[in-house]
Amino acid sequence: MKMKNIKSPEDLKLLDNDELVSLSNELRQLIIERVSLNGGHLASNLGVIEMTIAMHYVYNTPEDRIIWDVGHQTYPHKILTGRYEQFHTLRQFGGISGFPKPVESQFDPYGTGHSSTSISAALGILEGRDRIGKDFKVIAVIGDGAMTGGMAFEGLNHAGHLKKDLTVVLNDNEMSISRNVGALSSYLTRIMSGNLYRKLKKETKNFMEYIPKVGEHFSKLAQKTEDTLKYFFLPGILFEELGFNYIGPVDGHDIEKLINTFELIKDNTSPTLIHITTKKGKGYEFSEKNPCFFHGVGPFEPDTGEAIKNQENPSFSSLFGQSITEIAEKDPRVIAITAAMTEGTGLTGFSESFPERFYDVGIAEPHAVTFAAGLAVQGLRPIVAVYSTFLQRAYDQLVHDVCLQNLPVTFAIDRAGIVGEDGPTHQGLFDISYLRHIPNLTIGAPKNGYELKEMLKLSIRQDSPTAIRFPRGYITDEMELLSFGSLEYGKAEVMKEGTDLAILAVGQTAFPAYRAAMKLEKENHSVCVVNMRYIKPIDTELLSALAQRGVPLLTVEENMLAGGFGSLILEYLNHIGANNAMVKCLGIPDAFVEHGRQDVLRNIYGLDEEGMYKAALSLIESVRR
Repeated sequence: MKMKNIKSPEDLKLLDNDELVSLSNELRQLIIERVSLNGGHLASNLGVIEMTIAMHYVYNTPEDRIIWDVGHQTYPHKILTGRYEQFHTLRQFGGISGFPKPVESQFDPYGTGHSSTSISAALGILEGRDRIGKDFKVIAVIGDGAMTGGMAFEGLNHAGHLKKDLTVVLNDNEMSISRNVGALSSYLTRIMSGNLYRKLKKETKNFMEYIPKVGEHFSKLAQKTEDTLKYFFLPGILFEELGFNYIGPVDGHDIEKLINTFELIKDNTSPTLIHITTKKGKGYEFSEKNPCFFHGVGPFEPDTGEAIKNQENPSFSSLFGQSITEIAEKDPRVIAITAAMTEGTGLTGFSESFPERFYDVGIAEPHAVTFAAGLAVQGLRPIVAVYSTFLQRAYDQLVHDVCLQNLPVTFAIDRAGIVGEDGPTHQGLFDISYLRHIPNLTIGAPKNGYELKEMLKLSIRQDSPTAIRFPRGYITDEMELLSFGSLEYGKAEVMKEGTDLAILAVGQTAFPAYRAAMKLEKENHSVCVVNMRYIKPIDTELLSALAQRGVPLLTVEENMLAGGFGSLILEYLNHIGANNAMVKCLGIPDAFVEHGRQDVLRNIYGLDEEGMYKAALSLIESVRR
């Protein structure tokens, strides 16, 4: 079997079971090789290979629609749907995305990247199908982790109410099913998934109810007996109660059994949930042993499973985790909360040191924020560690449950700014815009490890909410050396004095701004560089002084220009009547930032040293003309 011969799912239907098994092995090897070079989501993709093959074998895609939840398990899907030749470009700028992308392929009917959305989206597509008179199948694939998100149950509840022919595939890679129960479940699955069982069940119920006097009683008794047996033997009673026919558990690595199951339920006319058990990292020893590490991994050595490290410096995430662990040792009020991102947010050490003060609430960001608010009401100091892109999911809770009540919750916003290869669903480019207009909220943006530690200490001492945004990346020696004074709440740091221009930089943009200024210094241009440190409260004293001197200003941020830091500066200058001030804003224009390496994307948007140098020089020359 040669993977390159599979141009579309139609080619799968020409293969026998042995050839499909061989194909799954080839897919597994190809994905390991490519992710070891490009980085990406390995464990989740290795676990769904057989399931993906079976779905494309049975269903008529792209006419039938497969809606993936999160979407980081779609590498096999992409390869099987005509993207084998492009797979080497995975997650590279200009290459194929690591997530479903409708503009990339007709086999990607819905774009994803965040969790717990597939059931709601699939149900909407299904309802739309019926309203426009089409005829195709809709399958929502969701993992057991994504099922912890409340939105998934909102979708299940609505689907059960509408009674449409939605198929939900639950990819369960955590639950353990014993061999005996598994054998019984396999038998019940074959029986319960067939039309004969459903017909017999309905006719038996009707027959019992027609027996004079006792018929209704017998019918209810039989139903209770059936439900009791389900409770004992099947983990699907919850889904049955929500209006779904429950099928499973099914071995997610047995292609023949998967195909037979999908064939049996393909023509169901009511909501059906297929419970498929898989193993994360299946077929790759290192990933099976450490699926968390290989969930989202950088380049690694495939023969050893060891990560290829470009440097030994700590990341912002790891330093954050280390810092709050040290703070918690001295302050028993400190609580750490994450939404299924313990490793990603650097909290593994904290969870081990203070297991009784650590909460992983699952993929439930809204709950995490309101839970933190409740803790704060009781005098504790909760820290919610969350990626910038995922905090968007808890905006209402952030406003009403925390900031409106002015509660001392700290938001450690990881991956703020350009994140890179995961693309537009994961870039942290909106948080300044959606945070800075909320009353009572402090917003900090440390440029290095020292400032991150100090801001965390200050936030714990405050009696109001604080958001601290920091980037994905490593803390270099240069970052620590370029410090020019102790951190003070609400005050900026002047990294370099100058008279021709002032660059106002946020967070990680301070270093390329400083290097650009030094380059301009060699060309006899005197440039001031300010590391703002705090976006809110802004350092009004410094800004007023710059405005009085009439110095042109260049603002730099890794955030959308609309409503961002540059907008804040323009608003303040307008407020103090400095309407003649010359200001140029660097940031992200009105567009979603695609996937690609961070350095490539920063170059494209002028947010590297060269881009800042050109923008500063242009502004200086325009003033002199």
